[in-house]
Amino acid sequence: MRFKKSFFSLQTRIVMLILGVFVLSFFVTDFLISKRIASNIELNKIDKISYVGRMMSNSALVIEALEGKRDHNEIQTFTNKITKATDVDFIVVMDMNRIRKSHPDQTKVGKLFVGGDELNVFKGKEYVSTAKGTLGVSLRAFSPIYGTDGSQIGAVAVGILLANVNQEISYNRMIIFTGIGVGGLVGLMGALILARRIKRILFGLEPLEISQLLEERNAMLQSTREGFLAVDQYNRITVVNPEAIRLFQQAGIDEEPIGKDAEELLPGSRLRMVLKTGNAEFDQEQNISGSTWLVNRTPVILNNKVVGAISTFRDKTEVKKLAEQLTGVQMYVEALRAQTHEFMNKLHVILGMVNMGFYDELTGYVSHITKSHQEEIGFIVKLVQDPALAGFLLGKLSFAREMDAELHLSGDCIVPEPKDSRLTHELITIIGNLIDNSIHAVQDSNEKILNIEFQYEDNEDVLTIIVRDTGIGIPTNHLETIFMNGFSTKGNDRGTGLFLVRRSVERLKGSLIVDSELNKGTTFTISLPYEGKDLDDD
Repeated sequence: MRFKKSFFSLQTRIVMLILGVFVLSFFVTDFLISKRIASNIELNKIDKISYVGRMMSNSALVIEALEGKRDHNEIQTFTNKITKATDVDFIVVMDMNRIRKSHPDQTKVGKLFVGGDELNVFKGKEYVSTAKGTLGVSLRAFSPIYGTDGSQIGAVAVGILLANVNQEISYNRMIIFTGIGVGGLVGLMGALILARRIKRILFGLEPLEISQLLEERNAMLQSTREGFLAVDQYNRITVVNPEAIRLFQQAGIDEEPIGKDAEELLPGSRLRMVLKTGNAEFDQEQNISGSTWLVNRTPVILNNKVVGAISTFRDKTEVKKLAEQLTGVQMYVEALRAQTHEFMNKLHVILGMVNMGFYDELTGYVSHITKSHQEEIGFIVKLVQDPALAGFLLGKLSFAREMDAELHLSGDCIVPEPKDSRLTHELITIIGNLIDNSIHAVQDSNEKILNIEFQYEDNEDVLTIIVRDTGIGIPTNHLETIFMNGFSTKGNDRGTGLFLVRRSVERLKGSLIVDSELNKGTTFTISLPYEGKDLDDD
């Protein structure tokens, strides 16, 4: 069984999906979360430096030093301690003349504050700004310092370098991306494990292959002529096909079978025993509501454990009927029945004449039918030396008369008995089905005439059989389909005869030609390799 290959396997698609989710989450995180983290870190830093700035502006030591009550050097010592304790980059205290009283770089103490963003703090405003100072670009919080008399005596600037802020933002982003990366790696490994497990569960099949198998399985269940029923390990019915439903209804079972216990729906089904023992049962007869089925039961075994069972079944009467058609037994039966029926009719005529005392007429009647019968027998026996085939043709003559049709046999040759006795059965199948088909074809015609001509080329070992009728003919679009099994324009349960004819011809490596004209008739020409038996073979 061949399947169309998928461009990507199931495992590859699962891995690609996980990678896609990972990449998408990475960019979404960077776009949404990272910016928010940067904003939160910046706000935290602003809150921190603003708090430190307010703390320094309210420090008694700083106020007293700016009022001249303490040594200004104490401010530098104090700010250095606070800088280390609060983890800010700098704390600069300045007087009203913008002269620094503290700075991380001792050499900058006593010099003017640099940045240009400090003017508003000397107007009593508290704010945060970003500017470039002697240490670089920084985020700075300004707070005014008021003396004990309530007048502003200076200001304090607390700052954090933007490089350090960005470094912390990058560090936090790296932590998040590391978490995403680890999660993606774990997801990728999980996807690989999951894909392999799914692959094992699905017996190594890809989804496309599974869908194709499912379509084929449904097509097989729909088209099969056998009833199909499957049960799980608890003997509950899980699958039935249309033919099984038809057989159920034929047996008077109209319940919905899916989900039902098989033993309750079909008493004596023995599927529970098959589930228990794990032993298959073949060609068993089962009686269901008066219908006899031929049943096969097979366990479904997975990993050495019985997980279900399958039952296939067919109506025994239909099987017997099909066997008769396929083996040609029905042909023999019909021929014998027709001969018997014709013989019984003649006996009734003879009996009636005897009872009425018409002895002279009886003598003439018996002489006539005897002569006619002897002529028929003599001609057929002379034409066909195979006793079985000759007797069969006599029966078909009777059958044709019974169907109010004229059957004429002709041939300017002698058809010897076949060297291979199996050929007789094939000839009976071919000739019998063609005669039956032609008899049915002429039923609606004014002239109900059939002609069978035998031509035998002894030197070439070829037997040609030509069957002509005066029937309604075959439409051109049906000339090929008439040989399909089951095709018929005459109703259901027909359409097997010509299928068997072609099958026998093909089996014998012969040829078959059909020539038909509507409302004028049809001619079948069969040519077969035919090796006759020599007289000294006996």
